Amino acid sequence: MSNAAPKNSRTSASLPDKQPNSQPDTQSSNSHSPQPSAIRPAKIDWQMDDTGNKVPVSGEFGDVYFSHADGLAESRYVFLAHNQLAERLANLAPMQCFSIAELGLGTGLNLLATWQLWRALRDMHPHLATAKLHFITTEKFPIPLTDLTQILALWAQRAPELAELIEQFLAAYPPLIAGCHRLRFFDDNLTVDIWLGDAADSLTKLASGTHLTPAPAIDAWYLDGFAPSCNSTLWAENIFAQIQRLSSPSTTAATYSCAGIVKRALKDCGFEIKKVKGFGRKREMLTAIMPAPVSDETYEHTDNRAADHQAIDNGHSIVIGAGISGLMMAWTLANRGIQVTLLDKTAPLAGASGNPRALLAPKMTPIHHVDEHLHTIGYLYSSRLYRTLNDKATQQQLAPVLEPTGALDLLIKANIGTEQIADYPDEMATTLPHAQAQSISGLTAQDLTENLYLPQSGLVNPHALKDIILTHPLIRFQQINVYDISETAQTATIKGNDQDDSIVSLDADNVVICAAFESHKLDRRIFDCRKIRGQLSWFTPTAAELTNLPKVPLKYSGYCAPFTAHAGDNELNDVAEGAMHLLLGASFVRNDTSTDIRDEEHQISRDKLVTAIPEMAAVIPTDTTLWRGRAGIRTQTPDYHPMVGLLVDSKRLWTMSAMGAKGYALAPICAEALADMMLGSFAPLSAAMQARLSPNRTRLQTPLAD
Repeated sequence: MSNAAPKNSRTSASLPDKQPNSQPDTQSSNSHSPQPSAIRPAKIDWQMDDTGNKVPVSGEFGDVYFSHADGLAESRYVFLAHNQLAERLANLAPMQCFSIAELGLGTGLNLLATWQLWRALRDMHPHLATAKLHFITTEKFPIPLTDLTQILALWAQRAPELAELIEQFLAAYPPLIAGCHRLRFFDDNLTVDIWLGDAADSLTKLASGTHLTPAPAIDAWYLDGFAPSCNSTLWAENIFAQIQRLSSPSTTAATYSCAGIVKRALKDCGFEIKKVKGFGRKREMLTAIMPAPVSDETYEHTDNRAADHQAIDNGHSIVIGAGISGLMMAWTLANRGIQVTLLDKTAPLAGASGNPRALLAPKMTPIHHVDEHLHTIGYLYSSRLYRTLNDKATQQQLAPVLEPTGALDLLIKANIGTEQIADYPDEMATTLPHAQAQSISGLTAQDLTENLYLPQSGLVNPHALKDIILTHPLIRFQQINVYDISETAQTATIKGNDQDDSIVSLDADNVVICAAFESHKLDRRIFDCRKIRGQLSWFTPTAAELTNLPKVPLKYSGYCAPFTAHAGDNELNDVAEGAMHLLLGASFVRNDTSTDIRDEEHQISRDKLVTAIPEMAAVIPTDTTLWRGRAGIRTQTPDYHPMVGLLVDSKRLWTMSAMGAKGYALAPICAEALADMMLGSFAPLSAAMQARLSPNRTRLQTPLAD
């Protein structure tokens, strides 16, 4: 599909590149939209093609997406065969990553065809078990999920080999929000990054964020935009400038088009092009390859990039700190085939991350900021990941990682109003009618005219998440109190004391410091962050109280959430297995690193709730002496962004820290980005966002005043 409109079927001799009734360049005409980050979904109509097949058509442009009779065969012929994917993927080295970039996603048929080939090759070639495929695609006008489901149902019938992949793809398909949406299909070692928005902008944001040389590059391009005569946007100079920037010698490209503008553009950015027989009755198409510079004797062929990274890819990483940041960092590296030793001076989740439950809910922003809003990107990725982990928990007969509950924000303390909420897709955020908000929440007297309902929100069970992560065969936990970290050109070394107080020394290729407010003590290059004590409170309601408590998590100036304790939850906290509890929180005390439980902070949490929702005053006990609690120390930077990246003047020491109160939303996507930085892959965050997260950023050069 094109960046601005669906492409015509290219399977008939009557459909050349040049169309007599070309449409205006809608992308250009919308370039000064007051909300440039608001995604406009594609409008889908249906018609019968010449062979009697039902095919999707653009409601705006009247053009078909593909011929139902042979659209899949066309994808395989143009993009898979003419990028030599079967041969190139089969010849990947263990641990090597192959990157494909597509313009644009459309119905996802190219992705599905590639995925099916990748699966088949991995079944035939055992050495591909640890190889990785990274599929990066762009789309400005994505197809809504309901329409996409209908379209792909046709392909599930016609091509049964795609049925299971279609089911997984649709289950992971993101809300139509601008920015990068990372989909991880762990069983297939497949990463899919869907960049929604203008293609040139999306490609510009792609950055390696790595110190490794050579930098990552795209191995194969699918140039699948609408015909140049109908929409020149995807064939414009700024697009090809990015294709050139992101390519390296041996990068290939394939396109159905043989238009002069495409041939000239590919030549101008250094590709050698070749005309070949087009698909079906189409006369010609183009293939291209980036040649090696003849005069550069020092150049190393791009196929050797895996060897360049082999020391890290096949190595060993140490992660210090076993809170949510450390757990997610260990999990993410292990899923890339890295041996991980996870260290903590006490135990996993011993610190602020070990609460009975964590509310997964985004900090909303007006939609014109959303594509560069870490909270939104992180929330959407975390929501997908935790649902995936629920499947693993079911297989292992463990408690679910995420309990999907939805959440209702009363907008008492928010930087977004109902008019701005209306800009979002309903599946991510919406405002409920007053009566429905009352019914869902269980509140009867509260004015809920203005509300934010988050249907994908839920409660994360930290204990269940920890259990899933620690079962990974490449992760080993050790209780070590680290007191020294050093590095040489060849290795990084940690020293510490184990639980018997014996001195331990461990070597690794990389060390990632995820020790929250104590990270600065392990390496002075890490900013000494603001420390904020937060105490969560919970109690077990009586039967009478239970009938009047909120039914779903509520956000106000604090938050409350009912939850039922599962087996094993009492290993971390004082909860009664099988009983319902109400969780309230959290207090906010600056520059206090004590973790004792305080009755006055129970009262603070109660006061926040009853002040925001007066009808709760008669329900929530005034006597809090029997309440239980947990206090943790949150770590916050002056600009409220986490620290994610390589430490200055270092090659092997990294940090991922300062998640504030949003670790369960932010740590998964930050771990993905940091793993990509470490291993030389394209990250799911823009170059600008990576700079904002850098532990060496300018804002962190001045110590805190308080």
